[in-house]
Amino acid sequence: MTTPNNGDTVTIDYVLKRTDGEVVGNTQEVGPQQVQLGSGQIFPAIEEALTSMEVGDQQSVAIASDNAFGPRQEALVIDIPRGNLPPEPAPEPGMALQAQSPDGQPMTLYILEVGDETVKADGNHPLAGEDLTFDVTLRDIKQAA
Repeated sequence: MTTPNNGDTVTIDYVLKRTDGEVVGNTQEVGPQQVQLGSGQIFPAIEEALTSMEVGDQQSVAIASDNAFGPRQEALVIDIPRGNLPPEPAPEPGMALQAQSPDGQPMTLYILEVGDETVKADGNHPLAGEDLTFDVTLRDIKQAA
């Protein structure tokens, strides 16, 4: 039985679902993903599941919102004066904006509503507050040197 260890690079396929079963991401769109275990590239619960899997195995991993993208924070929903935005492209709901947080860190805001004077934008990750399930399939293991 060959299972991956910390430091190994694994190739995985996944389907990401909300608790209602809605698919919100998968590797069919982006192709198989390579991840080095122990590097913090994926959620710890998925790393833990992978270390017990062999190539070809599939496992469903449930991750509570607090261990995924965190709770939704209403303080991250803000109104931005339209004059603070560039005129082009015109803001539309769903559009992503790049901004700086008060501590200078880069962040992505997603436009929720566009008004005459302001734009309502959300700095939460789109899956914040959501419990998630990852259906993960282990495709390959490259052992660390």
